[in-house]
Amino acid sequence: MKLILPIFILLFFIGLTNSSIAQSNSLDGTIIDQQIAIENVIVQSLTPDKITYSDSQGYFVIKNLPMGKLQIKLTRLGYEDKIVNVIIHAGRNHLGAIEMQANLIEIKGISINGNKQVNKVLTGIDLQLRPLSSSQDLLRLVPGLFIAQHAGGGKAEQIFLRGFDVDHGTDFAIYVDGIPVNMPSHAHGQGYADLHFLIPETVKELEVNKGPHTTKYGDLATAGSGEFRTLTTLDKNLIKLELGMFDTRRVLGMFNLLDNKHLFSKKKENIYVAGEYKFTNAYFQNKQNFNRTNLFAKYTGELNNGDQLTFSLSHFQSQWDASGQIPDRKVADASISRFGSIDPTEGGRTSRTNFNAIHERKWKNTSLKNQLFYSRYDFNLYSNFTFYLYDSVNGDQIQQVDHRNVLGYNTTLQNNTAFLGKELNTTLGLGVRYDNSEIQLNHTLKRELLNQKVFGQLNQINTWFYADETLKINAKLKLNIGTRMDVYKFDFKNYLADSASGIAVKAIASPKINLVYTANKNMQLFAKSGFGFHSNDARAVVVGKLENTLARAFGNEVGSTFKPFKKWIANIALWSMDLQSELVYVGDEGIVEAIGRTRRVGVDFGFRYQMAKYLFLDADINLNKGWLRDEPKNANRIPLAPTFTSIGGITYKRTKGLNGSLRYRFMGDRAAIEDNSIIAKGYFLTDAMINYTARKFIIGLSLENILNAKWKEAQFATESRLRGEAQSVNEIHFTPGTPRFVKMNFTFLF
Repeated sequence: MKLILPIFILLFFIGLTNSSIAQSNSLDGTIIDQQIAIENVIVQSLTPDKITYSDSQGYFVIKNLPMGKLQIKLTRLGYEDKIVNVIIHAGRNHLGAIEMQANLIEIKGISINGNKQVNKVLTGIDLQLRPLSSSQDLLRLVPGLFIAQHAGGGKAEQIFLRGFDVDHGTDFAIYVDGIPVNMPSHAHGQGYADLHFLIPETVKELEVNKGPHTTKYGDLATAGSGEFRTLTTLDKNLIKLELGMFDTRRVLGMFNLLDNKHLFSKKKENIYVAGEYKFTNAYFQNKQNFNRTNLFAKYTGELNNGDQLTFSLSHFQSQWDASGQIPDRKVADASISRFGSIDPTEGGRTSRTNFNAIHERKWKNTSLKNQLFYSRYDFNLYSNFTFYLYDSVNGDQIQQVDHRNVLGYNTTLQNNTAFLGKELNTTLGLGVRYDNSEIQLNHTLKRELLNQKVFGQLNQINTWFYADETLKINAKLKLNIGTRMDVYKFDFKNYLADSASGIAVKAIASPKINLVYTANKNMQLFAKSGFGFHSNDARAVVVGKLENTLARAFGNEVGSTFKPFKKWIANIALWSMDLQSELVYVGDEGIVEAIGRTRRVGVDFGFRYQMAKYLFLDADINLNKGWLRDEPKNANRIPLAPTFTSIGGITYKRTKGLNGSLRYRFMGDRAAIEDNSIIAKGYFLTDAMINYTARKFIIGLSLENILNAKWKEAQFATESRLRGEAQSVNEIHFTPGTPRFVKMNFTFLF
């Protein structure tokens, strides 16, 4: 382990010294779509036959080319193929920026061809085919990911992925344009990830990585990670109106501002703004009074020296009333309906403001990216999980408060060169994140303060360094190795009790190795192995002096992306994951408990089939099994861990005219408690969408839960006591899922 980092640095600087050699008769350029770099474009020299790929900055280089006339073919999913005629001279030949045009998907035209990111092709197809009208829809783009909402529309969703009940983000890291969404040591739950500040219509791309195999992602990226990238510019201005059942309404506006004018340079610049407002009373007996406002603005420009500059600013705020989770026994005896409530004074409010600045510079085979981000975050939530279990007079309602500032910086240096005659891509990353927050846990009655349980100041710092190398061993085999070092300083001052205060410093290294073998243009095989980690809540760290403050995860995966037929593309992966310490949040105590080591194994399978020019069929099927490694077999279930999930549908997609889709979601029964004596029931749902797209407008209709299934969206095995009960009861407490729901929308384009 001690030798890994020096080796990476040595390889990087050797690569830099070899750059001049690699430039002999080379061709390079940058591929863009409306000024945004396009990653993973297949760049192929037709004669001689040489293939390379554009990197995350859109940059590519083909080396060792003969002088004279050549044809270069550019290919990428969702874009029209492009042929570029060039004349190669001695030395470096620079094409500059090459624009590609977006187009409808043609699966038959997708070639595997050794693309290191080909396992993300399915996600790229989904982003173009599936309708998006909420941040929940964005999360569902991750193959195999399920979500549940259980405290009103303003709270972050509960996430399920790869046999994990991720809670609100403990084992799934989420980023938007490089800004981390997850909040470590959060007042409500470790890694809390509220994505509601992201307007779905502004999303351009989604990068999904399952398992702890990607070097650039650190804390919480155990089950996986997802990074959303927003649009650089708008094709058209738009105003969108939505009206639905249960007093649901939404209005959205997105507008280009610069209109070919210039601010900082004489080259291409763009500014657009987007604003969203949503209101609903939802389907509960107690009106939810949910309202949310989103504002977003983004500038992207090329400076006179060729550098890229990006600024974005967003603000989000939301407030709502919630009916909370209700116990099975109250619905069974008809005391309340499944849409009723025990404590109707639950609910909350939250807001987040983000500022993001990115500067990118490229020269020869090297690029440097610097990012600075800041978030101001406020959270105030009232919940009542146990009703009268602890306080038989006033009840057990709690208030969780988090007033937070997040400041971060990271820099990434990429170099594409040759090492011992082989193509080598090197990435070095360095960053720091500082969280400063006032955290409270209070006992309340009808949102009025009774007493404080926790009141303190969080100062948490995470610094990291990583090195990542991808070596093209030959035309078919690529080796990726990387390692990441994270250092944490946990500092929590509890103003109510010095014994609950403290400081701890911890560090962890996370090496990774990935092999990709491209058998032919229709099949790619991969093998992955690596370490990741998730951190614990700072309050639990300084009080419990935990050994597993940074709980290590070790994952392995083998699989294939392949085209069994011309119009099919599929992916299969067999995986395993060992987690050093499973975390369970104890809301009433304001800490996270470790319940021991776990092991998970599973199979992921997905396919996309183009039945006709405009007709697509898709499905993802996920089988998982997990257990607590230190418990007996009759009591080793991981509570709420999914075992069988599937999502899929059929889509009719055109750029103009009629579009539609029919989709399903299925989650199987799963254990809600370690001995499997309490079961969280599964469900099967169907949704439909139809719209008509014209040059100036889009009109649409969506229908959720067509069969009007009575399903439980969120379920927990909770010990509670109701008013008048002599004994507590441990059983399923749930939030009911959406009944049949109809919504119309109209979009005006100009």
